[in-house]
Amino acid sequence: MTEMWIEPADMLTRRGAVIIDCRFSLAEPLAGRVLHQQGHIPGAQHLDLNKDLSGPPGEHGGRHPLPRPSLFAATLARCGVGPQTEVVAYDDSRLAFAARLWWLMRAMGYRPPRLLNGGYQAYLEAGGQVESRLPECQPVAPQPAAPQPAATFHGACDIVGLRDAQAGGALLVDSREPRRYAGLEEAIDPIAGHIPGAVNHPWQDVTDERGRLRDADGLQAHWGDTLEAEQLVVYCGSGVTACVNLFSLALLGREDATLYAGSWSDWCSHL
Repeated sequence: MTEMWIEPADMLTRRGAVIIDCRFSLAEPLAGRVLHQQGHIPGAQHLDLNKDLSGPPGEHGGRHPLPRPSLFAATLARCGVGPQTEVVAYDDSRLAFAARLWWLMRAMGYRPPRLLNGGYQAYLEAGGQVESRLPECQPVAPQPAAPQPAATFHGACDIVGLRDAQAGGALLVDSREPRRYAGLEEAIDPIAGHIPGAVNHPWQDVTDERGRLRDADGLQAHWGDTLEAEQLVVYCGSGVTACVNLFSLALLGREDATLYAGSWSDWCSHL
């Protein structure tokens, strides 16, 4: 399990890994890049959820479609990341956006990044130094790695694949907050509720209030009997925070779970 994340104290002496800042705000899409410019872990490069970790939205596919694989590989290459490059990723949102990068890289066959336990704030609390992207202290640009050809993201499905999986007995997991799952509120998508047959395991429960991963017992309690399902398909609002649940499932040995990439926002578009 510990090969999948890194403690903040270990980042203080970490050398050689490419560091990716994934901070982002759904409410303020420019906030992540601004925060990066104001201060970040030395050498960290910023990848934006909308521009780098998603493709352009269309009529279907959800609010954050998967990026085109070849473009995503080129983005990684510009960061100096090849298939076997050691990468550490972080955010300040309880793994919400760092886990998206983790899933994308793993799904394309890259060495998955280790996620910073507790995020940027935990790094600061551990005594970590920061740098800003002011012109006088620009970090040295990484040596680009050659882009790798990639045909698709493995471990994802669209709405047709979702229906086929459910027909075959797959258990569907809704990763959103309980009130959104129950249809009591919906501030983002046009329809409230959940996909019929889905069970609710909110992504926020993978970490504590400080954004630190729960231990193995805590993760087991989060999933309960759902871990015993033969096939799991996981979704959220747009395929982003579901990756936190997928990360936790992988920690527990369930690396076979599928992401419904378009998630609830895609489902709504077909009604």
